[in-house]
Amino acid sequence: AGDRGAVEAGCLPNLLPGGRPVADAAARVDVATAWGSAPVPEQPGRDAAAIVAALNAGELGGLVVAGVDPDDTPDPAATRQAITAAGFVVALDLRATDVTEQADVVFPVAPVTDKAGSFVNWEGRVRSWAAALHNPASLPDLRALSGIAAELGTPLGFRTVEEVRAEMEQLGPWDGARPQPPTVEPAVEPAEASRSADPASYVLATWKLHLDNGSLQDGDKYLKSTARTPVALVPRSVYDAHGATVTLSGDRGAVVLPAEICDDLAEGTVWVPASSVGAGVLADLASPGSRVTVAAGAFEGGGR
Repeated sequence: AGDRGAVEAGCLPNLLPGGRPVADAAARVDVATAWGSAPVPEQPGRDAAAIVAALNAGELGGLVVAGVDPDDTPDPAATRQAITAAGFVVALDLRATDVTEQADVVFPVAPVTDKAGSFVNWEGRVRSWAAALHNPASLPDLRALSGIAAELGTPLGFRTVEEVRAEMEQLGPWDGARPQPPTVEPAVEPAEASRSADPASYVLATWKLHLDNGSLQDGDKYLKSTARTPVALVPRSVYDAHGATVTLSGDRGAVVLPAEICDDLAEGTVWVPASSVGAGVLADLASPGSRVTVAAGAFEGGGR
């Protein structure tokens, strides 16, 4: 589990399990041998954005969604459109969501407390855990996926975490040639990067607060009551110009937030919490790194 765990499992479109590059013939042979399968295709797969684009273009007919909130994706509107466009949708989730409402089949799967697994941190350290609770009616997502594969006539070859770990350990990490690091242009100086024809235009930075409007916190009003008040962090010059409440406007809409001065921001940058207001920054404002305008704002009814 976790982002690094997904990399090790080969979830990136250009990787196979163990960090093996799809483009490497020896890597493909390793995996095909371990799986006892036909040769692995050399073409990379699709990433999430490409899957969304293919669904909206009618190039894909079916979709399996596991624990994804459309409002957490780079383009929530396009993701929702793709789910609607899919001819058949299978959802694996812990609770009712916007995705399960549109799904043709929903598999309620076990929360982390009811199943065994492993997290991998960004140092590559594996932290395994056993199920804390044992509920026979709580179905791990691994069992659901292996059952789907078996019904489709392509069994995965495992049904338990122990079997998956054994296969991953037998396959091992990639020990062949590593791809060369990408060549990129030097970073632009902050002062130069912040220049814009519109003096009220700023680069949008965002991240989630620990407690926010995340779907896994739905229904717990007492936990939510302990969350911090969401604010926009702005340079002192913005606060002096627009006051204690600001309206941020982007290509997807606008949000109004209390403002606080932050002297640690890079020049020409404003920061807002990603999922604490409305449907979230990605749905209601703009993508991180894009430009937004800042103006004086007021909440409905005046004040906060």
